[in-house]
Amino acid sequence: MATGVLAAALLWPLHAMAKIEVTIPDVSQAIETNVRAFLSLTRYAERDDVTDEVMRRLQRRIVSETHEALEPLGYYEPDVTYEVHKDGELWQVTIHIEPGRPVRLSEVNVNVTGAGANDRAIRELLEQEELKPGLRLNHGTYERVKGNLLRVAKNEGYLDATLTRHDLVIDRAERRATVDLEADTGERYSFGEITIAQDVITDEAMRRLLRMQPGDPYTLDTLLRTQYVLDDTQYFSVVDIESGAPDREARTIPITVSAEPSRKHRYAAAVGYGTDTKVRGKFTWDNRRVNASGHKFKLELLGSSIVTDLTGRYVVPVMDIALEKLEFTGRLRDEELGDTRSERAEIGMGLTEVLGRWQRVLQVRFSDEKTTEADGTSSTNFYLVPSISYATLPSYIVGGRRRPYYFSAELRGSPETLGSDASFLQLRLKGERQFDLSELWHLNLRSEIGISRIAATSDLPASQRFFAGGENSVRGFALNELSPRDAQGRTVGGRNLFTGSIEVVRDLPRNFGIAAFYDTGNAFEDFNDPKLEYAAGIGVRYNIAVASFGIDVAQALSQSGRSPRIHLYISTQF
Repeated sequence: MATGVLAAALLWPLHAMAKIEVTIPDVSQAIETNVRAFLSLTRYAERDDVTDEVMRRLQRRIVSETHEALEPLGYYEPDVTYEVHKDGELWQVTIHIEPGRPVRLSEVNVNVTGAGANDRAIRELLEQEELKPGLRLNHGTYERVKGNLLRVAKNEGYLDATLTRHDLVIDRAERRATVDLEADTGERYSFGEITIAQDVITDEAMRRLLRMQPGDPYTLDTLLRTQYVLDDTQYFSVVDIESGAPDREARTIPITVSAEPSRKHRYAAAVGYGTDTKVRGKFTWDNRRVNASGHKFKLELLGSSIVTDLTGRYVVPVMDIALEKLEFTGRLRDEELGDTRSERAEIGMGLTEVLGRWQRVLQVRFSDEKTTEADGTSSTNFYLVPSISYATLPSYIVGGRRRPYYFSAELRGSPETLGSDASFLQLRLKGERQFDLSELWHLNLRSEIGISRIAATSDLPASQRFFAGGENSVRGFALNELSPRDAQGRTVGGRNLFTGSIEVVRDLPRNFGIAAFYDTGNAFEDFNDPKLEYAAGIGVRYNIAVASFGIDVAQALSQSGRSPRIHLYISTQF
């Protein structure tokens, strides 16, 4: 049924002109958006030259265009009425819609055949079940699933993939629809000859940077990872990876990689502010290519209210030169840790290796450290500190779908038998896990644990003691504020550590989000008596592809009389 009422008199002069305002009350956002997209009225809404004659023509289209807009959403028998009023130079159009009972999916068959039928990416797509019996028919979803079947197959190297069946049968009388989709992936293509056009580093070093070799399965993900790795080396200013014409008989795709050199030397100076460090400044000199084998040198000077650091690094790429390296370091560092102070000179050597989806670092450091206690007494000791650590590699490095977790573990020690002035053994664990509760709601968990074995905490150098508090620890407390205290209440650091965080995030439009969190933790002497502090707060988030930024306001709950603290928030992709 459709009716129209033109309340304004049609005796207005034909040359009278006005704008149009369209209102569609009491419908879902999806319906309103689609109807506005189909209405001819929408295209005239911002014009100020709509005459009575034009308005009458547009008015006659309202019902039919609204019906057309609702069918893709599964509503085939809507009741549409409208009212049109003219108020001065403004046409006011109100469209009333009763969508009626929708057409629902009664039977859905989505199948994939061919060599890629069991491909992981294709199976993950099918497991999403965007089309399943009982759901309201949505033509947009149907078309998206069709397109995704071919898109994912081709991205995984099945370039000859086709839809062998794509039937959508609608029974309007019974208000039901059946879907029958079938895709044939065909055979998978492989990488063919890889041509390299660059003179920045040696050809051997360049090929060790690539994430593919001739004969490997061709995937778009591999090309993107290669692009990221080449950009991340900072050897190049421009990188172009071009796929050639497929060889349909050999089922191979030739690749050409071309690159231009970046500036060899890079100098950078920056001034910033952190809620933990206050004003801080940094100067960096990078020699990005010491030689054609890709060796690098970096000198960095950092200064803030709590730390001064001068570090030099010489990096020798080894094996998989994008991820594995032999690194030599030298450092002078002076920092405040709670109410203690650490002044140390260090030299070290470390080997970074990739083991599947894990990164292992074997390291040894020689450290001469002066520790100044909270009471002003000090001691200077020599430490030889070997260590081994494991950490998960970021998803954008290893490929595949985004991993929702991060974990790292480090075991370090300083044995007197090798010349150290004190012996200690220490284990540090850190983990994060993200859960998608729904499309818009997320749960983030974070924890850190530290355990030390030593005769007395005072034998630990200040740099190896544990402190908690701050933007990456227990928000609501200052940086390194939480730890055991001496008789005068001054923080001296602890031999053990525990922190944990629970955070709920709600996504908002335009990449923004809001968060509510609860943090707990402390540094302490004994796990039997940890004396945990806790705080809660809220924050705002802004998300980009590989990181999230924001501001948090946290209130300590375990100690009364404290004011809220503001913290900067930065989180990178796992």
